[in-house]
Order: sequence, then C-alpha cells, then structure tokens
Amino acid sequence: MKLHYKLTILIASILLFGCKTAAQKKNILFILVDDFGYNDMSFRNSSFYETPNIDQLAKESTVFNEGYANSRVCSPSRASIMTGKFTARHGITDWIGAPVKEEWRKKERFNKLLPPEYIENLPAEHITLAEALQQNGYNTFFAGKWHLGEKGSWPEDHGFDINIAGNGAGSPRGGYFSPFNNPKLKNNLKGENLSMRLADETAKFIKNNKEKPFFAFLSFYAVHGPIETTQEKWQKYREKAKFNGIENSGYTMGHFLPIRQVQDNPIYGGLVENMDDAVGHILGSLKEMGLDKNTLVVFTSDNGGVASGDNYSTSNLPLRGGKGYQFEGGIKEPYFIKAPWIKNTIKETNIPVTAADLYPTILDLVDANLLPEQHADGLSLKSVLKGANLPERPLIWHYPHYGNQGGEPSSIIRKGKWKLIHYYEDKRNELYNLENDEAERNDISLEHNSLTKSMLSELLNYLDGVGAKYPVKDPSYDKNLEQNYLNRISTEKLRNLESERLKILDPNFKPNADWWGSKLTKE
Repeated sequence: MKLHYKLTILIASILLFGCKTAAQKKNILFILVDDFGYNDMSFRNSSFYETPNIDQLAKESTVFNEGYANSRVCSPSRASIMTGKFTARHGITDWIGAPVKEEWRKKERFNKLLPPEYIENLPAEHITLAEALQQNGYNTFFAGKWHLGEKGSWPEDHGFDINIAGNGAGSPRGGYFSPFNNPKLKNNLKGENLSMRLADETAKFIKNNKEKPFFAFLSFYAVHGPIETTQEKWQKYREKAKFNGIENSGYTMGHFLPIRQVQDNPIYGGLVENMDDAVGHILGSLKEMGLDKNTLVVFTSDNGGVASGDNYSTSNLPLRGGKGYQFEGGIKEPYFIKAPWIKNTIKETNIPVTAADLYPTILDLVDANLLPEQHADGLSLKSVLKGANLPERPLIWHYPHYGNQGGEPSSIIRKGKWKLIHYYEDKRNELYNLENDEAERNDISLEHNSLTKSMLSELLNYLDGVGAKYPVKDPSYDKNLEQNYLNRISTEKLRNLESERLKILDPNFKPNADWWGSKLTKE
C-alpha cells in the first residue's frame, strides 16, 4: 500500500512541479521548539523572557491562540506532527524510554497504577509528512531533536534526505555547547552554541537546495534540560529578576510534585534567548536569500513549559500546570503559521487546533493532495488563515502514564469551550469552561452532569475505537508508602527547590569553572 502510494504520488509530483518556475515554488520551514511554554515569550506579556525574533514572526503570522500539542510530553507529540494522528491512534503515548508496567515501580513513586506498554519507535507503515512532501518533489531536511526511536527509526528512515543531529536521544547529551556528544552532529568549535549551530546547518541546506522546493524541519533541543546558558546571559537575566522583584517563594505543591509559580530562572531565561537568536538567524537567512516571500513558516512546541520535574524551569501561569500535566499549561502551545502567498490572512484566531492539523495544512498550502487516511485526526487550516471557521469537533489527548513531572494518568476531550478530563486512578471526571476559566480552577462537572456524561462517552468511544491501552491497578500498591513519599516531597523536596532557586539568583553563583563549556575556542 505504501509503495503503491509512493508511485502514484511520484507521477503526480512530476506533473505538478515539473513545469513550475523558481518564483512559483512554495518552500516550507517548520520550527519546533522543545518544552517551550505558551507564556515563555515576551509578546505573551512575559516581563522576564526576551524573544524579539519569535515576537516578530508572530506579527507576520496567523497566531492560533488555542493551539495545542497532541501530548503533554515530547515523543507522542512529535509522532502526531509526523503522522497527523492523535496519540491513542498511532500508539506512541509516552516519551520513548519511559518505564512501563512493573518497571514503573523502580521509580519508587508508589503509585496506584501501572502504566501500559506503548509503541517505542515511529512505525514504518505511517506515511510521514516528510515522505508525503518528498514524493511531491521536495528536498527534505531535518536538524535537531528526533526522539522517535533508535537507529533504524531515525529521520532518514522516515522521509528526510538529510539528518543533522537527529537520533534517539530526548535531550542534548553533551549539553548546549560543543562538544555535543551527538553521533549525528560533528563538533566544529569548542563552546559552539547548539541552537545556533542547528539554525546555521538549516540555513546552509536551504542555500544549497533553493533551486528545488524544500522542506526544512528545524527541531531545537532547546529549551529542554539540562538547561545551560552563557555567563553573560545568566547575568542579564539575574539582573532582570532582581529588577522585577525576587519573590520569597517560587513554588506551590501539586498533586505529586511541586510546581514553579514564577518566571525568574536566569539560566532558563538565557537559554530561551539563545534559542530566539537562532530563530532570528534562520529567518534572516531566508530573507537574505530572497526566499521569505515563498516560504511557509510554521512555529510551535511539543508540550508545555517545564514547571515541575526535570529542571523546574518556568511558570506557565495563568495556565495551570506544565509539561507532563493534563492541564492547559501542559498542552497549550505557541502555534503560528505564516503563508506569505495567502492574501489577507487574519492576525489571530481562537479556533481550537492541534499539531495533528499541521500535516494536512502544510500539504494544502503547497497545493499537494491531502491524504485523509493518513492524517486521520487532522484537518487543513488553510481556510482558517482567511478567517473561516471549522466545524466543531472533538480533540482528544490520551496519556495513561504518570511521567516525570507530576501529572496524573488521564485522557482529555475538548469540544468548543468545554474540556473534560477523565482520571484513571479513581475514574473521576473534571469539566472546565475554558472560555471563562482558562486557569481550570472551577470544576463544573456536577453542575453539568449530562454534558459530562456525553463528553465522557464520546472520549471513551474514540479511545476504544482506536485500540487505546489503559493503566491497570498495581496489586502491590501500599497507601502508606505513597503517603510517606508525598510527605517527603512536600517538605524536603520543596525546601531544596526553594534553596536552589535562590542559589542561582545569587550574584556569586557559578555552575562550574567554564560555565558549561560556553567559552568559544578552536578545538
């Protein structure tokens, strides 16, 4: 089936692209930032982060205020971008490498449930977005974080002609400064910045391939932990935190772990700016090459900002939670589309959309045939760019896991302004009206009992229909062990986090002798 599709689409691509001039070509630049929160940008009124290049892109794009990743963690979201499917359908429901079943006990969280198995690489039978574009005559390029399987399931195995730095790792193993310790990325200068290097590699690819339509996928490792920046940028953001007023407390206790409540991490602030500098570099390169008028630019993130677990990097307030959580802070994302050849595009929209919509949207915007059997859960947003509405539809999230950040195993359905969360530990449901309660503080499931039941039924019917897997009770569960764990977290862990927060804001802070190796020198 996949071979038959490729032969058919190849013939179509020859007919479609064979007679197009260079001026008619529609190129694609997809920028994906890792763990980048909805409110981690200055244009979203953050008084701490500085993102002038992202802000400018937002001004030139249609901004989807209700844009979502398809999961609260990375690998499932990335698989949805590549396939146009919700996570329960493609089967990658947790970050690849996360423990399942009895292996989860080794985390010593003493939880009630054991998470189910999930698919641990992007299956070859999916026709990825890259393969669809490749067969439509595009040169395809990938740079950065992949995290959709080990060797044999890397970008070059799923439709990308060139792969720079993409492998099975979910974080920058060598940090953000060379040497990178990445089997797919050569070290040039010691201390070279990873984000800028990836942007530069992308610019070089575009320059060398601009005579043919290109699909360049720039997938930053930033701003995933371990968070690092230069001494100069740390100093800049430490001064900003001081100017804004350093709060006495930076955290509150969530269900399982503390959650950061303030944006004042100077290391993360510097890392965000490093990434924004790299965004400016690639967008500036497009303009210098005269390609900005015929290049589609998509910008988004794979999950919410890290407010808990990992590096406790940022706060997503007023959105609740963050990466790993079932709340808006875990799944709501920056989501921009810039299609320069579409006249009179609207500046912003409040229509709820997910990253699964990007597959058909990109195909539609470059005049390629849609593949509805492949992008089964995505809809083209081409008409939305011109101000049209979409029919109301259910958006589904499925995360039957605990994860590293403190979220609860649960599934979500959103329809219009309504969001229902179904929890697997105790089968309870929460219902929120996001139109007037984006912070998800008022559960109104009891007030709207019939709506709660109908939305739950629709959610479970979808999940069962695609063969979703569910967690099961752990027969070894001990309530006292879990409570003792939670008591330690709410005292010792919370105290240590507050101490660490003040430590990195201290004027004498120094992480190590060379600031993570950020001093640029020849090898």
